[in-house]
Amino acid sequence: MKQMKQMKQMKPSFTFMHSGPGRRVWLRSLRQVALGVALTVTLTACPAAPITDTGAPPIPGPAGVKASPGTPPCPLTPAAWAAIEAPGNSAARVWDELALDAIRNVLPQPAAHARTLFHLSAAMYDTWAAFDPTARGVFVQETHQGTPAQVEQALNHAAHRVLRARYAGVVPALGTCFDDRLRHLGLDPADTGTQGNTPAATGNRVAQAILDAARTDGANEAQGYADNTGYRAVNGPLRPEIPGATPSNPDHWQPLLLKEPFTQNGIPLSGPQPFMGPQWGNVKPFAMTRSGRFYHDPGPVPTLADPLMAARWVPELLRRQAQLDPARPDMTDLSPAVTGNNSLGTNDGRGHPVNPVTGQPYAPNPTKLADYGRVIAEFWADGPRAETPPGHWNVLANAVSDDARLPHRLGGHGPALPRLEWDVKLYLALNAAMHDAAIAAWDVKRQSDTARPITLVRVLAARQALRDEAGVAEERGGKLLVRSFNAAGGFSWRDPAEWIPYQTAVFVSPAFPGFVSGHSTFSRAAASVLTDLTGSAFFPGGLYEMTAAPGFIRTDSTTNAAPVRLQWATYADAADQAGQSRIWGGIHIEPDDLAGRRIGHVVGLDAVALARRYFTGQGP
Repeated sequence: MKQMKQMKQMKPSFTFMHSGPGRRVWLRSLRQVALGVALTVTLTACPAAPITDTGAPPIPGPAGVKASPGTPPCPLTPAAWAAIEAPGNSAARVWDELALDAIRNVLPQPAAHARTLFHLSAAMYDTWAAFDPTARGVFVQETHQGTPAQVEQALNHAAHRVLRARYAGVVPALGTCFDDRLRHLGLDPADTGTQGNTPAATGNRVAQAILDAARTDGANEAQGYADNTGYRAVNGPLRPEIPGATPSNPDHWQPLLLKEPFTQNGIPLSGPQPFMGPQWGNVKPFAMTRSGRFYHDPGPVPTLADPLMAARWVPELLRRQAQLDPARPDMTDLSPAVTGNNSLGTNDGRGHPVNPVTGQPYAPNPTKLADYGRVIAEFWADGPRAETPPGHWNVLANAVSDDARLPHRLGGHGPALPRLEWDVKLYLALNAAMHDAAIAAWDVKRQSDTARPITLVRVLAARQALRDEAGVAEERGGKLLVRSFNAAGGFSWRDPAEWIPYQTAVFVSPAFPGFVSGHSTFSRAAASVLTDLTGSAFFPGGLYEMTAAPGFIRTDSTTNAAPVRLQWATYADAADQAGQSRIWGGIHIEPDDLAGRRIGHVVGLDAVALARRYFTGQGP
């Protein structure tokens, strides 16, 4: 009931408005709650048979139909429904949007979000594949013949069953939303049978195979994704409001004990942070195989014994935190002409000489550096309206698919695909990559168990190992102080023993170790998939732009007075900025980001390669 009350009071955190092809304007309002619930899937071979109709007349279901008496109403407004069910949206797109909305309304768990989106995508793809003469299902292989309307009906029932099973028990009103979607189509949400060959039975059967396999995929869904590995933090909790840090082993993660703990999207918590998802390395992946200690070797684990910790990684972090101060006059150019185009796992890029689509140079985009850093720290923190990184990349992928300049040809070649086919294939490849990225990243997090910057900075301060740097760390009144963020809002010279990152006082730092960055892993994996499926490393038109409207910045007491235009030429440019944003936000150091990018790139390539095999009927 408490969560239901929160839902009624929530407003969207971001609203985007078109300002031309490849552009979005983001208007910030109140934060919304979010999380991923999970779904799972099983390999099931069912008998081939033609689809048959039930003979029953369709159930009237105009938009706005009310739920059964005693059922909480769906909180989606008519305007939200109109956007979700926009005329150009395929059946798969509508369910992807409903899944993202559900994720915004429960606890935020990036790894579980990724699993949710993957299994929803697999359910829709497998149902569609049952009617396609070439494609092979990932978890369920059936063969049917049916009209396009019957294909969509089966897919609608599959998606409905999966999402209802995962969310209705958490927030009952979300179950009403899923039921309402079927009613809007004239379908009966109570038609849950799995026997026979009606469209509803076919979709329900695929979905139930998915749900049945959830019990044994290693996520421990039955126990609410609780740790079943016996993880115990090496260090006692750190209370950010108390100066200093005295961990037993400063190279290991130190959970926080906050005065008023909340999740990153506003759901209240209690007690010290638990490690969120330490078992995730044991979850069954889509395209990865373990050949050694890790699915993908991250390289050297960062430690305080590494000279680069005090000489480069922490100083870089503190420098960026100081540059967030809006009192500084520093300017930067965000144009793709001078930013992006990095080699994999580096920040060596010097931009792109020309837009390959237009043949013209990219125009300058001068921006106040403090506004840029604060905007990307907040924009990439939760994703639009708090979907977390896996959902954020679904939002971006949907925007790319909506661009009229994208021909919907796999790899940029061959015939243009119908939108439903494009969407089910895109979602399968993208969200399989998100699922594997979560497993690969959390596998490293669990085994390396590294500290977050709040511990590292305070420990180095206690060791007097922080270096002087003008405007960043200076001797003042006989004591070294750092220019940093104050939880009450604003920037000041502070004792580094009191250092906190650019985050709200009720969040401060994520509830899991730092190495490797999940944002970097998810984002580079998504970039690899989008590059492959669209046939170009570049966004449609060679440029994509997101504009943070004035007033977007909320963490600091001083917001941005001018709009900030984030621009990316390539998917990798956007992905690398997502990784860099976590350093600007003060919750990662450079090796967390760069190792995550390298892992994510390979994860994405492997996922899309396997997905393509399913598209052509080959399978693994």
